Amino acid sequence: MTEHVSIAENFNQYFEIVYADTAELRQESFRIRHMVYCEELGWEPLREDGMETDPFDSAAFSLLLRHRNSGRYAGTVRVIIPPPENAALQLPFEQYCLQSLYPGFDQLNKYRRGAFGEISRLAVPEYFRRRPGEAQSPYPINENATASIETEEERRNFPNIALGLYLGIIALVKICNHAATFVVVEPRLNKRLDRLGLRFKQIGAEMDYHGIRALFLLRQEEYSSDLNAEMLELFNLLERELRRQVVLLPYYNKMGAAL
Repeated sequence: MTEHVSIAENFNQYFEIVYADTAELRQESFRIRHMVYCEELGWEPLREDGMETDPFDSAAFSLLLRHRNSGRYAGTVRVIIPPPENAALQLPFEQYCLQSLYPGFDQLNKYRRGAFGEISRLAVPEYFRRRPGEAQSPYPINENATASIETEEERRNFPNIALGLYLGIIALVKICNHAATFVVVEPRLNKRLDRLGLRFKQIGAEMDYHGIRALFLLRQEEYSSDLNAEMLELFNLLERELRRQVVLLPYYNKMGAAL
């Protein structure tokens, strides 16, 4: 009889969550974003330096997912948090989505500035998210660098990349003790997340921005409360790994100095 291997064990065999706390790691995140949002999807203009950035990155904290066997980074995601010295900084959804809020939704004012953030810029390079038989990657792949990840067993685990990034960034939000987190995603993607036990609540009307999207809210008490046993095991694994890496100080900048 084949021994059952949990999603968390399977995930941990192939991938490692990495907190991007150095300039080099943040640049890896920017390069992945450029690969996906600029080169593959064409949603943002191409940059000469090959890194996709925006003004919100000055207040963002990013995660990377490293493929253990090859050492390549398989995805990234960030959470934007208004810094203590500029708590009035508006998050992207506050700049672009407030007009879409459902009538009567007035809960934004109850959350203290700095006690919530916005998840965004989740990106997985096409090579890591495609299945055998799909179109070739729009960017060159170094055969020597990728030969070690062509096994069918590893391919079957590639769909877990986005899942690991979502659970990882929510674990980071939990570590920050945020009262809530916001995200703008496709409603159909939210349905998939809901089936996994992530109960994002839609709080705004659908908008057309690179497809149909809407604003969603996840409250602190729901970060992991409805995850099934296997998803909770993976969430706990990611949280443990991040707690070993993340240093939280009351006034902390990304160069590692107290303000």
